[in-house]
Amino acid sequence: MGKKLTLKEYIFIGSMLFGLFFGAGNLIFPIQMGQLAGANMVSATFGLLITAVGLPFLGIIAMGVSRKESLYELSSKISPSYGVFYTIALYLTIGPFFAIPRTATVSFEAGFAPYLSPGSLQIVLLIFSALFFGASLWFSLRPTEILTWIGKVLNPIFLVSIAFLIVFVLVNPMGRVNDIPVQEIYQEGALFRGFLEGYNTMDALAALAFGIIIISTIKTLGVTDPKQIAKDTMIAGLFSTSLMAVIYASLVYIGATSQAIFEVSPNGGVALAVVSNHYFGNFGAIVLAIIITAACFKTAVGLITAISEMFVTLFPNKLTYNHFVYIFTGISFGIANLGLSQIISLSIPVLMFLYPLAITLILVAIMSPLFKDKAIVYQMTTVFTLPFALLDFIHNLPTGFKETLQLDKVSLWATETIPFFEIGMSWVIPALIGLVIGWILSKKK
Repeated sequence: MGKKLTLKEYIFIGSMLFGLFFGAGNLIFPIQMGQLAGANMVSATFGLLITAVGLPFLGIIAMGVSRKESLYELSSKISPSYGVFYTIALYLTIGPFFAIPRTATVSFEAGFAPYLSPGSLQIVLLIFSALFFGASLWFSLRPTEILTWIGKVLNPIFLVSIAFLIVFVLVNPMGRVNDIPVQEIYQEGALFRGFLEGYNTMDALAALAFGIIIISTIKTLGVTDPKQIAKDTMIAGLFSTSLMAVIYASLVYIGATSQAIFEVSPNGGVALAVVSNHYFGNFGAIVLAIIITAACFKTAVGLITAISEMFVTLFPNKLTYNHFVYIFTGISFGIANLGLSQIISLSIPVLMFLYPLAITLILVAIMSPLFKDKAIVYQMTTVFTLPFALLDFIHNLPTGFKETLQLDKVSLWATETIPFFEIGMSWVIPALIGLVIGWILSKKK
């Protein structure tokens, strides 16, 4: 019999996975969703948990069940060129283009910016992001220590800090949820709005990327049997995603009840700062800075490590792991200084394109033992999903950009013609059709 992990090892791996997942977006988006959803927060929360908790868990299971050791290996079932394209697109999105820069800007804008004068914001952001990414660089150059630092040090700091705030809110709530007004965007279809809000966390994309870190860590602990590795991956995933679900629901509740005494905030970072200040006064600034910075820093280190390891695999004999760490940390530092609002607005169309393709890839990978992992099922599902993901990308581009390229006509046509396009779900039926056709073809071959 091969080695099995101990309870202590399961907890450390689950803690590490939670630490990698739970970062910038995981704090700011649920709390703002709570503010907007108000009395409809239950439906919205359920939608959020599907994409922000359920899908990441399924992504972890997909990596274990399919026995693929990387996103590239999994997505190459569609074709090698598609595998390269999708892997690069996904890793750059959850890496230096959006998610990593966001870790620094969220830390700064929620934990520090409210207490600075407007004129000093840009220069202080520059200094803060330089220190933030300098520390991230140091840890990322020592990837063998990632389990220790994230699982044993940074994660407990974050959990204690966020638990402290959640307990205060639950003991002394700011208002009753049923009395909170619902903003227009959540008055109808709150479930679907919450579902799309979960895209912003990028966790389902991250699950496909972090799979290799979890599998590698399990192997270094002495587990060699593929079935046991798959089982251990699932157990670690269940631990981390359950913890995420509890914190998400708590943050949505905090956001909703905050409307009893505050107006809707421009973003979740501001809302978190206001709530923290309400309960703890000036001391709240310190608590919030610890929560935000610990959560974002551990995610930044995990992302830099994961993307650098993947690019070494994709482009062997080109650059070393350390070279990629320097490059991606430098790019992240530059983009972080554009500011949080700019980063979020630019990321939305990309996420609307990548997420349908990630969801279908995850679900087909989980079902792969049923059709003997035949490539035709992956291929047909993706071929039917891709055009609608591209339309979602076009629809969510900035208005001025769409008008310049005359893409607004395409967006209007899709809205008026394609079922469920307006709620971002137009790809679901085509994906199911592609899955069925692929499955039938797999039986005939």
